[in-house]
Amino acid sequence: MMGIRHFIFALILLLRVGTTYGQKKFKVVVKETGGWQELFSLVDENGKLIRKLDPKKYFVCFNPDEYVYFAIFGLRAGLDDGPGWTAINAEEKVLFNVYNASSGEPSPDYLVDNKIRIVDNDNLIGYADLKGEIIIEPQFEVATSFHKGKAIVGKNCKKVPSDKHANESDCNHSSIICDKYGYINDKGTLIKIGAYTFEQIMHEIGWKMPDE
Repeated sequence: MMGIRHFIFALILLLRVGTTYGQKKFKVVVKETGGWQELFSLVDENGKLIRKLDPKKYFVCFNPDEYVYFAIFGLRAGLDDGPGWTAINAEEKVLFNVYNASSGEPSPDYLVDNKIRIVDNDNLIGYADLKGEIIIEPQFEVATSFHKGKAIVGKNCKKVPSDKHANESDCNHSSIICDKYGYINDKGTLIKIGAYTFEQIMHEIGWKMPDE
């Protein structure tokens, strides 16, 4: 009977170790080669090498030289498996795709109030926390960063080019306009949605842009 208890205890311990390893803090070390290519390595908080990344797969890291639970990378052409930027953990496991915050520019979202916006293959927006856990599944057409536990969301949205061009493909910058706006709490619960403007909701909940 004691043997069974020891086996169960060991199994639980193994599962815990396997679970927490994915939440292990690490840092991306970038080495310049003197050419167009950069070499990326993941190291733990003691400076010990965890793994070297394949330079044929990754071309840029957006949060090097800081200890994080996930790192945000750009993947080379033909390797990207979804919209946005790829977030990986210490095991090089893909956790989610990070929302690009500025249309027409490489600008992956970053942690605000310990939350970062993520996207799925349908370009719907959700949120992950600082440990790389998805806390609000992607479901919103438009969603802002959080401010004091609230974020603005939009429904029935369309992309409007910022400037007029002969061809739509010539325009890299655009804004998104929605028929309805509302807001959610930090659990992802929709508190309010309706025929309001973004500004009306912003003033109602006191929402501010990050760093304001």
